[in-house]
Amino acid sequence: MRIARFSLPDTAADAGAVRFGLVDGELDRPQALVIAELAGHPFTPDPQPTGRAWPLDEVRLLAPVLPSKIAAIGRNYADHAKEFGHEVPEVPITFLKPSTSVIGPNETIAYPEISKEVHFEAELAVVIGRLCRQVPRERVKDVVLGYTCANDVTARDLQRAEGQWGRAKGFDTFCPLGPWIETEVDPADLALTCTVNDELKQAGRTSQMIRDVADLVAHVSEAMTLLPGDVILTGTPAGVGPLQIGDTVSVTIEHIGTLTNRVVSRD
Repeated sequence: MRIARFSLPDTAADAGAVRFGLVDGELDRPQALVIAELAGHPFTPDPQPTGRAWPLDEVRLLAPVLPSKIAAIGRNYADHAKEFGHEVPEVPITFLKPSTSVIGPNETIAYPEISKEVHFEAELAVVIGRLCRQVPRERVKDVVLGYTCANDVTARDLQRAEGQWGRAKGFDTFCPLGPWIETEVDPADLALTCTVNDELKQAGRTSQMIRDVADLVAHVSEAMTLLPGDVILTGTPAGVGPLQIGDTVSVTIEHIGTLTNRVVSRD
């Protein structure tokens, strides 16, 4: 099931209202994709369609969730740690991105004047489906709603200068998510790529993660209660690099979809 969050088209009586919906169709035929409106939100046990549906290209997709927090993991791919001269950490490096950093597909990443080195980082994002804490590995599947694409945008020069990562990774617009949540994919071995202006920059597989999804959810939930809609970013493979104003950056994950955003100057 692909669960999207979207604003209703101008043809709807309640045009502009925000709803959740199910996206149906083949990903290799985007022009044929259809979104069926859901009653309520996807965190209920059995969300039901309302009977209204539209071609996907007639609606505006939004960030699939508005998380209360984004818990992110650093250096979870050995090749990424190596490219920056770091050792693989003994325990997962965990940091938080603020909810205000979240944007959706086709929204713009704002390049802050204070930074001269903003980087892309393509990542698999885990979307939590129910309130939980201290989740054992064997129960992680019970608390995960699904998976989406993420870009852990980072002001690399600020990260180096400040040591702490919160500000460097916490700017408004620095956490693109989307295009939807895929609930039925196995995250163990998915191809993950990032392109900038259609040029391939990153190519990896989730099987290269040092710690898998179950380990990460268990680790994060040891420290903090996770709420429905919270997101865990699972780390990025090697190949991260700079973005410039005017660039178009796309994160694609096998069996999930593609998240595309353009970079603009920050007002």
